[in-house]
Amino acid sequence: MRRRNLLAGLTTTAASAVLGTAPALAAPTLSGLEDLLLHRGVPGTGIEPTQQSVAAALAASRREFAACRYDALARALPARIALARALGQQGAPEQSATAVAELYNTATRLCIKLGEDGLAAVTADRALTAALSGAGALTVAEAHRMVSSSWRRQGHYARATEVAVTAARQLADDHAAPEAERLSVQGNLYATAAYTAAKQGDRHTARELISEAEATATRLGRDGQPGGTTYFGPSQVLLHRISISHLLGDCGLAVEHARRVDVTRLPSPERQARYWIDVARAFDQWAKPDRVYQALLAAERAAPQEVRRGSVHPMATGLLRHDRALPGVRAFANRVGALN
Repeated sequence: MRRRNLLAGLTTTAASAVLGTAPALAAPTLSGLEDLLLHRGVPGTGIEPTQQSVAAALAASRREFAACRYDALARALPARIALARALGQQGAPEQSATAVAELYNTATRLCIKLGEDGLAAVTADRALTAALSGAGALTVAEAHRMVSSSWRRQGHYARATEVAVTAARQLADDHAAPEAERLSVQGNLYATAAYTAAKQGDRHTARELISEAEATATRLGRDGQPGGTTYFGPSQVLLHRISISHLLGDCGLAVEHARRVDVTRLPSPERQARYWIDVARAFDQWAKPDRVYQALLAAERAAPQEVRRGSVHPMATGLLRHDRALPGVRAFANRVGALN
C-alpha cells in the first residue's frame, strides 16, 4: 500500500481505537550512560565477555533502536559497552574496538533522538576513538558519520558536511570490505552530508550531494542492510529527499517525494515513523493541519516512542489551535508529552 493510500485511510476514529488516550510516559533516562562517560562505573551484566555474548549485545541494541524501544536501549547500553570493553582484555582487541565503536555509534543516535546534543558529541568522539584503535574502515567511516551528525546538531554545518564527505571519499578507495557494505556506508555518508548542507540552506551543495547518494544507491541496486548494521538504498535516498526538500522550503516537492515511498517496505518501525514525521513536517509547512495530524497518528502507530521526541512537540501543540476540527488532538498532544 502506498503512502497516499495509507494517509487517506487513517481516520481519527480508527487511530483512537488503536491508540487510546493513555497519558505520556516518562522520557528515557540517560543517567547510566552519563555515569559510564564519567568513569563512575556501571552495574555488571554477569555475562562473560566472549565474542558471542558481545555479538548478542550488538544485535539486541540494533533491534531496540530499530523498534524505537529507546527506554530499554538507554537502560541496557552502559552495561553492553562495558561488556564490549572487557572483551579486549580477553585477547580480542580488534573485535572489542569494533563492538565498542558500534555501541557508541548507537548511543549517539539515541542521544540525538532524545535531544541530548551535548552528550551526543561525547559519545560520537568515543565511537571514533574506539574505531581508530583497531576497527575496520567501515566502522571508522560510520563513526565519522556520527561525528558529522553531532557537529550538525551543534550548528557547525560546514564542518559537519566536510567530515561526512571526506569520510565517503576516503572509503571509496578502500576495497577491503565487501562492495555492498562499502557502498551502503558511503551512500549514507553522502545522504547525511546532503541533509546537513540543506540545514545550512545551501541548496546547490545539498542537491549535488544527494545526487551522489542516489548514484551510490543505483550502484547498490536495492535497499538492504548488508552485514546487519547499515541500511541504505533507493528508499533511504528518498527519505532524505523528503527531509531536504522540507528544509529548503519546498514542501510540495517533499510531499511528491513522499508519494514515491512504499511505507510497508521500510525496514523498521523507526524508519516508518521517521517517514511519517517528515511527511507531517512537510504538511505543517504547507499549513494543512488535518494532514499533519493524520501523519503524526500514523507515526504513533508505527512507533509510539518516536513521536514523544521533543522535535515533534511544536507540531503537536500547534495542532491544538484546531482542536474543534481535529477530534482527539488534545489527547494526542498529551500522549506525546507536548503538554508537559
